[in-house]
Amino acid sequence: MQPNFQDTQPAALQQLSGNSLDEFAVTQPTALQALLRQLIDHNVRVHLSAPGGAAYTTTVWTLDGQQSRLSLAADAGQPGVRALVDAGEATVVAYLENVKVQFDLQHLVLVHGSNNSALQAALPGVVYRFQRRESFRVRAPAIGSPTVTLRHPAAPDKPMALRVLDVSVGGCALALPTNAPPLAAGTRLEVVHVELDADACFSTSLTLQHIGAGMESTPGAVRLGCAFGRIDGSAHRALQHYIYLTQKRKRLFTLS
Repeated sequence: MQPNFQDTQPAALQQLSGNSLDEFAVTQPTALQALLRQLIDHNVRVHLSAPGGAAYTTTVWTLDGQQSRLSLAADAGQPGVRALVDAGEATVVAYLENVKVQFDLQHLVLVHGSNNSALQAALPGVVYRFQRRESFRVRAPAIGSPTVTLRHPAAPDKPMALRVLDVSVGGCALALPTNAPPLAAGTRLEVVHVELDADACFSTSLTLQHIGAGMESTPGAVRLGCAFGRIDGSAHRALQHYIYLTQKRKRLFTLS
């Protein structure tokens, strides 16, 4: 389902800096172009806005990696198109499932063909991916057994691998066996290893935010609600991609 673009405002990147901004940035050319090609392959509507209020909604038409050019479908008769060309630059916002994609285009020009027109610009040097907060948590699939390996404060010499119940960009829920020593809310585990799949593996810290009661789906365990600590940029992107793929698989399963 395409977004209705009630939230077309670009994220305020000036409020992020340093490592905080790097967590959301895709700069590696192959990964960046693959992300842009998803907009083309899924015919995703994108919203362009420019300083001064110019705006236009369209789709990405083609991507030329060799020439480092991006083309977007355009109706030359629309006032918004001319205003964007006059501005010469635009910020693009689009949604892939529940991931907000944002990037800047520079040196916008209007190109006329025999039957249609297009807005062309240089490929962006960076694309930002932001997980939408309203539906950011996904249930971990039973197949693949995603786990978090940690050292329990009561038995630090024996690493424990706990099953991941669900995950978000900010944390996860774990199943702690009832026969394990209890953990209290507020406990901080400094070094844990998260392994969601072959690509989404990283180390971080965890802070236990709440302890749930026993679960029907996981008898003999209690639910630990945990917040991730610092995650580096590549691991953060892998986590976002894992969530995106899990959402996509769930949607395809529901439709089948």
